[in-house]
Amino acid sequence: MIDRSTVWPYDDRGQPRDFMYQRYGHPTGAEAEAALGALEGGDALLYGSGTSAVTACAFALLKPGATVAVAEGAYFGTTVTLRELEPWGLNIVQFDQTGEPPAGADLIWLESPANPLLTVPNWDAVNACGATVVCDATVSTPVYLKALDKGADVVLHSATKFLTGHHNALLGATVTRDPELTARLREVRTRIGLSAAPDAAEALLHGLETLEVRMRRHTETASDLAQRLAGHPRVSRVRYPGFSGLISFDVDGDPVPVETATRLIANQTSLGGVASSMESRHRWEGDRIPKGLLRLSVGLEDADSLWRDLDRALTSP
Repeated sequence: MIDRSTVWPYDDRGQPRDFMYQRYGHPTGAEAEAALGALEGGDALLYGSGTSAVTACAFALLKPGATVAVAEGAYFGTTVTLRELEPWGLNIVQFDQTGEPPAGADLIWLESPANPLLTVPNWDAVNACGATVVCDATVSTPVYLKALDKGADVVLHSATKFLTGHHNALLGATVTRDPELTARLREVRTRIGLSAAPDAAEALLHGLETLEVRMRRHTETASDLAQRLAGHPRVSRVRYPGFSGLISFDVDGDPVPVETATRLIANQTSLGGVASSMESRHRWEGDRIPKGLLRLSVGLEDADSLWRDLDRALTSP
């Protein structure tokens, strides 16, 4: 049973118990944090969205005059959020995460794989630079990447996506192994009011129960579709890292007739659900990505059925 209380009584000595006010923490959230932390091998904290987790990292790890180097081709909303702090003296640069990070950066912000260009970081180069490292592992999940083992100081998830897996909760998460850093992130979460609600935490608990089997199925089907797309005459480029359920591919000409022609694959934003979805990203991200790029989030449907839907959309007038 979900405890949706916003307040809990003090003990008989007038002292706060483990839970006293929902913004500080609640039983369902603590249970979900423990479950995710066990998968990642660290201490997890939940937030009201992936963007809330980004905001918490910015306030906890940066200060005026600091420079954050963000991976090119990573989720555009991360850079949009960080740029809100530019008037307060934050410096933002972008870099190719397959190479070396820029010298002098205070924080390296990776995404593995990057959404939607699906590059992966050069961990040797990142670890050699000595800066604090945040890795957004939303697409990998802990099934395919334990970023703390790779050298990241903070792992970040938009748990709205594959971790919950059913498009039924808005949720973010961070995981660390440094108690002081965890405490600082918790403090920022509390002070700014970035906490997750009990129902979203419960959705995460349910999602984690099936995470590995879902991710294996996502990967199996996405690998099949990526190969078929690579051989289609309408497709000029396919990007797929070999795991998880996210593919991006470029079509010649206007991508909108393709994304609106599918029937099984929903034409909608976001990713990571059990039902497949697809959208063109240029409408949101502009010239940072190719105009013909389509982002396909592969769900759990039959691979042949998905291919028939894609092929029909690609070959329709």
